[in-house]
Amino acid sequence: MSKHFTLVILLVSLFTVSCNSRIKHLFGKKTPRERYEQKMDELDLDETPEGREWKAVSMRSLAEPVSMTVPFNIRGQFPVGKPRALGFEFRAKRGEKIDFQLTKDTPALVIYADVFVAGGGEPLVSAEVDSSRFSFEAEETETYILRLQPQLQQAGFYRLSVSSGPSLGFPVGHRSARVGSFWGDDRDGGRRKHEGIDIFAPKRAPAVAAADGYVTSVGDGGLGGKTVWLRPEGKNYSLYYAHLDEQLVHVGQYVKKGEVLGLVGNTGNARTTPPHLHFGIYSYGGATDPLPFVNPNTRTAAAPDARPIPAAVRLTKSQKTEQGALVHANTLLVPLALSAQGYLAELPDGKIISAAFGAVRTLSQSTGVPVAGKNKTATRRS
Repeated sequence: MSKHFTLVILLVSLFTVSCNSRIKHLFGKKTPRERYEQKMDELDLDETPEGREWKAVSMRSLAEPVSMTVPFNIRGQFPVGKPRALGFEFRAKRGEKIDFQLTKDTPALVIYADVFVAGGGEPLVSAEVDSSRFSFEAEETETYILRLQPQLQQAGFYRLSVSSGPSLGFPVGHRSARVGSFWGDDRDGGRRKHEGIDIFAPKRAPAVAAADGYVTSVGDGGLGGKTVWLRPEGKNYSLYYAHLDEQLVHVGQYVKKGEVLGLVGNTGNARTTPPHLHFGIYSYGGATDPLPFVNPNTRTAAAPDARPIPAAVRLTKSQKTEQGALVHANTLLVPLALSAQGYLAELPDGKIISAAFGAVRTLSQSTGVPVAGKNKTATRRS
């Protein structure tokens, strides 16, 4: 090996170790926010007091997010005056698809939306809203954080709706199909637990592919009776269809979502029960609860209250923050968003709390934020 070649390898190794965070910038696509931060850097905006505060509130929104329960629906504002960011912390179950609808009521407003695993590094999803819909599939049951932040020197109104639904299609194609036995239910007098869900439907109702993928096994025998295994395309888990009356596919066959794999029955150890499909999901770690993957009941939140967002409110009685700190009555708050129940509001120290409508007194209806179609706020864009 030549000395020059050895030197090149050494330099590449050092670059990889010391600059790993830059690798994706060289070989991967930057997020909308990263492209904006690069422009800030090129214009030296990140070294201004406002630029440093913009970065500081961005990090704070991830370190001190507001706890929300999916689904939730808010109307929000980023008021004039100083850089702000909001972090929303929520739980999602493995297999759930979390959908976000984020729209602007102030046309010139540019908002960056990023979703992270709590305590994680790179965002799972990044969007710049003009594109109002984005989503992600929860690969693990985790706590996640959605961060919203506008560009420097921008203010305006927006609406955010977060809902949850299944990431896969429902595996039985019959209008009367229903889930009647759930993950973890006792089996064999408590000697084992149910590793799936049972979907009851008329005999020979269609059992359908919940995703595009390949049939990896077609079997007959044992507890499951007549079975089909399907590997969804691009996923690290397999779908298990059991107790079929008949299989209509073969090993190696590629199927599209909704195509019939077999017919619902009661073969195997289900021969004394009403016809149903036992549906399971298995990965290298074993079985996982399939209900979040296929639950057809999408959860949506009530619309936020229609009242205007005031410039300021005062607490009428003392309350504690999520971290347990006491906020005294008469404390001045800046509302940043409202839901059907109350405000998300900023304390004088920059922390965010939830306050019910009945726990505050409105001081003003004027926000200093441009109304939709009448943007009067100075905008610094590059």
